[in-house]
Amino acid sequence: MSDFFYLIPISIVLGLIGLVVFLWTLRNGQYEDLDGASERFLYEEDRPRPDGEDWKS
Repeated sequence: MSDFFYLIPISIVLGLIGLVVFLWTLRNGQYEDLDGASERFLYEEDRPRPDGEDWKS
């Protein structure tokens, strides 16, 4: 039973840290363009590398 006296405050602090980090990512626009990266990947034209090397080398 005495374990709960330090586990509960630790879990509350960790939860508050997670909430603060989530709110920080919201303010910085982390979730603004969720579909943009996938669409850019599909519709971007392939261009050869400027140095002429193959990607497998």
